[in-house]
Amino acid sequence: MWELISKSGWLIAPILLCSVFSLAIILERLFFYFSVRSNNLAVLSQILDLVRKNNITKAIDTCEKNSFYATNILKAGLIHYEESKDIIKEGMENASLYEIPKLEKNLNFLSTIAHVSPLLGLLGTVVGLVRCFYVIEQKTISAGMVNPSDLAGGIWEALLTTVAGLCVAIPSYIMYNYFVHKVNLASLEAERAATELLEIIPQNRYKDEV
Repeated sequence: MWELISKSGWLIAPILLCSVFSLAIILERLFFYFSVRSNNLAVLSQILDLVRKNNITKAIDTCEKNSFYATNILKAGLIHYEESKDIIKEGMENASLYEIPKLEKNLNFLSTIAHVSPLLGLLGTVVGLVRCFYVIEQKTISAGMVNPSDLAGGIWEALLTTVAGLCVAIPSYIMYNYFVHKVNLASLEAERAATELLEIIPQNRYKDEV
């Protein structure tokens, strides 16, 4: 393996660096998403039931004991429960501006790695082919002939960077799309909970808005 890497040229170094960053981001995001409680839907349902019973203090306590993106957003609305719906909605929207980016953390870097890695591999291949044909030209000038193995050997060495770039890009792109899907589901879950909270707030508190 080390022999193949050493024959790939200097552009294999940034590709290997991309692989390290990609693996670190993937592991960090997997740990983050798996650390979120699997029963978050049950927790949200419990909080909304407490709001229906007008037990706001216990609902806020439940949010604090089960802290994740959706409960943090609901808590931002519940602490303004005595105020108008517009203020409650604004509080949850402001909280979402802070919570949702946590779900998207480092995904832009993972996307960049997925797109840049094959380009680095292609550049390495082109540079390797240029070097290969330069050597062939020099041998032709000096010896008058070229061994076919010189051409074949130079080409397969040049293609190593493309292989390496694709090996980094493919899993990075797959995991990026998986994480985007997780973010979309989480955002939709939080949005539904926030909308339901606004709908179940007793209307008689806001007669002055009618």
